[in-house]
Amino acid sequence: MRLQRWRIRVQGLEHLPRHGGVVIAANHTSFWDFFTTGWLPYHAWNRPIRILAKASLFRARGFGWFMRRAEHIPVHRGSGGAALRSAIEALERGELVLVLPEQTISPSLELLPFKPGAIRMAAAAGVPVVPAVSWGSHRFHTVGRRPRWSWRLPVTVRYGEPLHPTPGDDPEELTAVLRQRVATLLDEVQRTYPDGTPEGAWWVPARLGGGAPEPEEADAFLRALAERWQRPGPAGQAKAVRDTAFSDSIEEVVAEVAEDTGNGDDEDREQREEAS
Repeated sequence: MRLQRWRIRVQGLEHLPRHGGVVIAANHTSFWDFFTTGWLPYHAWNRPIRILAKASLFRARGFGWFMRRAEHIPVHRGSGGAALRSAIEALERGELVLVLPEQTISPSLELLPFKPGAIRMAAAAGVPVVPAVSWGSHRFHTVGRRPRWSWRLPVTVRYGEPLHPTPGDDPEELTAVLRQRVATLLDEVQRTYPDGTPEGAWWVPARLGGGAPEPEEADAFLRALAERWQRPGPAGQAKAVRDTAFSDSIEEVVAEVAEDTGNGDDEDREQREEAS
């Protein structure tokens, strides 16, 4: 980010408390959302952020060492109880915890469904949830595209008005409110982005006339990746990881999985679909 002289513009900082535990709930369009969203609190206030990230990142060669040294919080798919407890303990110590409630990068650049973990941990720890969005870093590195040099890339980060969950609140209802606030912030940031919303640009959502995949196409892509994760052995999982980061064509991934799964019997296909 420093080498490329990214132009990071932070808005709504008055909504982010400078002291005490806080859950930051942000959108996910880039592999760099963690760093852009936590950029200012760390550099201006010396407040590092504890990131909830998938456990495989902690096992990655090289990068995993940094994740462990920074004491981020690994999340194991299907068993997030330990991560939730670790996050609550960090919040009770007065730390910042960053959560990406979509849990995966959105190929359409639109919000995916939110998981209620951010609301649950904030209610349990008695801390606020600050909605946040980061927009622009996906032009450097996002799902389906290799990193590309992005000199003086404009990146906008905006924090919104916090929610204050309590143990008596319905986490699903408050999660819907949180998602709506993030959606409003995201639309505002997209429409006021310094480089605008060029028609047909791959990094602009279809809703604004861009060339990003429609939500339905993106959903098919994510389902195809989930299907690959269900295949036995490391080969299928390795290919799923590779396609998540570097696939040249969403259509190719979907078509390949459809062809592979079309040869099994109905019961086998039904089991794979349920697993996905």
